[in-house]
Amino acid sequence: MGEARGSVGVVEAQRAVFAEPLALSSGATLPAFELMYETYGTLNAERSNAILVCHALNASHHVAGVYAGRPDSEGWWDNMIGPGKPVDTERFFVVGVNNLGSCFGSTGPMSINPATGEPWGSDFPIVTIEDWVDGQARLADRLGIRRFAAVMGGSLGGMQALAWATRYPERIAHALVIAAAPNLSAQNIAFNEVARAAILTDPDFHDGHFYAHGVKPVRGLRVARMIGHITYISDEQMGEKFGRQLREGIKYSFDPEFEIESYLRYQGEKFSEYFDANTYLRITKALDYFDPARATGGDLAKALAPARARFLVISFTTDWRFSPARSREIVKALVENRRDVSYAEIVAPHGHDAFLLDTLQYHAVVRAYLARASTQ
Repeated sequence: MGEARGSVGVVEAQRAVFAEPLALSSGATLPAFELMYETYGTLNAERSNAILVCHALNASHHVAGVYAGRPDSEGWWDNMIGPGKPVDTERFFVVGVNNLGSCFGSTGPMSINPATGEPWGSDFPIVTIEDWVDGQARLADRLGIRRFAAVMGGSLGGMQALAWATRYPERIAHALVIAAAPNLSAQNIAFNEVARAAILTDPDFHDGHFYAHGVKPVRGLRVARMIGHITYISDEQMGEKFGRQLREGIKYSFDPEFEIESYLRYQGEKFSEYFDANTYLRITKALDYFDPARATGGDLAKALAPARARFLVISFTTDWRFSPARSREIVKALVENRRDVSYAEIVAPHGHDAFLLDTLQYHAVVRAYLARASTQ
C-alpha cells in the first residue's frame, strides 16, 4: 500500500509497565502503572534528538501515522509530524504518550484495581498535570532519554510542556507551548464544571461505577462534549460554517433544526461512543488545578524561574478559550527571567482548534524553530 507523502506510515502502539509506586499530588499513590506510547523516527546514538509530544483532553499516544489495515486511523497531529513535516521524523525521534487516567490503554479508571480485582471506576485517584509529567519522565528513563531536545503540545499539552520546563529543567532543551495558558480563567473552570455536572447527574453514571451495571452515561458525555466543542471554535468560524442555516425549515419542535444544533449533537454522539466518563471528569479537573504560580503567591515569573529551556510560545488570534493575552502572560514571565523566548501570534479564524490544523504560517513557525533548535 502506498503511503501518503510525508507520512510516518504504519505504526504500532507500545506498552511500558512500571512496578515502582508513583506518588501523586493528591497524596494518593499508584502502586504500579502502565503507559501506552508510540515512537516515530530514529533515536540517534547520543540520544539527543528526542521530542516528547503531550496530548490534549480527548487525544492519546496515537499522534501520527496509521494502524495496519485501518487507513482511517490517522494520528491526531499527523499534519505536524512526519518526514519533511514541521516536526521532521528524519531529524527527530518523536515520542507520543497516553497520560495516566486516560481511557486509551494507560492506567486509568477503566483499568483493574489490584486491591479489588474490579475496574477502578470512581476510586481511581485524581491526577494532575504534574503527575502526568512525572509519569512521562519515568517513560523517558525507560527509553534511555536523559534530556529531550524538545517537549511540545497544544492546549492541555502546552501546559504539560510548561510543567516539564520547571519540574525537570535539566531534562528539556526547548519547550513549545502552543494555544495554552498559565492557568484556567474562572470562565473556563465554569465551562468544565457544567460539563462535569452533565456527567455526574446522568442516571447511568452510578457514582462512577457504571461498568458494573453494563451501562455508560452517554447522555452526560454527549452534553459535556457539546459544551466543550462550543469553546473550541471561534464565533467567526461557527458563523461561516453554519450561520443560521436550517436543515429543513422551521418545524416548531425541540429536534435539531439548525445546522449548528445537528453538528453539535453529532459531535456529542461520536464522542460518547469512545470516551470514558470517569476519564473526562479527571482530565477537566487536572486542567482546573494547573496553576504554577499558586505556590509563589500568584507570581508567575517566580514560578517559572527554575526553567532553563528555550521557549516557543504560539497563540491564535480567534482563540477565546486560551486567548493570546494568556500566552503573553507566559512570555512576560519568561522575559522577566531573561529566558530565551520566541512568540508568534498566528492570524487564524478557527478558534482554539487552530493548533490542530495545518495553517501555513503556524507550521512555518514550528518548522523554522525546530530547524534552528536541531543545530543548537
